Amino acid sequence: MADTKILAVNAGNPEPEVIEQAAAVLRGGGLVGFPTETVYGLGADVLNLDAVRSVFRVKGRPGDNPLIVHVSGTRQLDDVVDEIPDKGKMLGEAFWPGPLTLVMKRTILVSDLVTAGLDTVAVRMPGHPVALALIRAFGEGIVGPSANLSGRPSPTTAQHVYDDLRGQVEIILDAGPTTIGLESTVVDVTTEPPMILRLGGLTKERIEEVIGQVEIDTAGSRNARSPGTRYRHYAPRAQVMLVRHEDREGFAALLQEQRQSGKIVGCIVHSPLLAKLETGDSFRVLPSSIEIFARHLFRTLRELDALRAEVIIVEGVPEQGLGATVMDRLRRASNG
Repeated sequence: MADTKILAVNAGNPEPEVIEQAAAVLRGGGLVGFPTETVYGLGADVLNLDAVRSVFRVKGRPGDNPLIVHVSGTRQLDDVVDEIPDKGKMLGEAFWPGPLTLVMKRTILVSDLVTAGLDTVAVRMPGHPVALALIRAFGEGIVGPSANLSGRPSPTTAQHVYDDLRGQVEIILDAGPTTIGLESTVVDVTTEPPMILRLGGLTKERIEEVIGQVEIDTAGSRNARSPGTRYRHYAPRAQVMLVRHEDREGFAALLQEQRQSGKIVGCIVHSPLLAKLETGDSFRVLPSSIEIFARHLFRTLRELDALRAEVIIVEGVPEQGLGATVMDRLRRASNG
């Protein structure tokens, strides 16, 4: 394959000729990096098994890790979903297009390769004009896992996709940085009450405002139905170490310990208390707003990797709302 092309596209009003170039690649069984509001996705024709196999190969993704199918309308949804429970309909009406993935019973059109052999399929309608335009131009649903090497921090810019998958993807649509920066929330609506399998850009609190009680699969009993739950994910090359929110003494002690051991140390903090400890180029102070912190987290982990940090010490955030998702990602990045 020739080197990957990065095509600039207007985020709010995507140019039809640019979208058509990417759709043509999908029709030919190729792979396309595309923006969503959460992270950049790796798109392939959901009905082309060779293309789907390429997604697993390019990412180095385990075959038992199911893929999310992205749709732009009800016709494509009907092709992949056999039954939509009432609470699934309520959530779709409230949050689609948006950062919500629903796990539902699949149709016979969806291959075992996509679902990892399960009788369910994970589906979402992305809330980004470029992603929706691409799916509509292509005409069918597309698989769209994060466009990165498996286990690495998810890509929030086109450059991140290029860094990981150069030469493996024909086109990357560059619409600038993503607005949320964390993956979609995955909800299994085949159970009662519905169960959150993966925390994401849509909070538990907002979901419960629409359908009432939901559970979080903390025991991991059903997480085979969701991507991003059973393997080490979202991790830079450096070792990630966590300290509690505003734990100045613990942070300073860990920083000193790692430096004395000869390690190159990067730091990510956000509270004013720890920001006062700033020490050089590898020290990143992110905004205290949890939404902005989340938007920049994966990007900052990649920046510190580029500075050859061997250890990255990260200040945790309060586990409320989107903070619960941030801490989920940090724990997975640090291998628990």
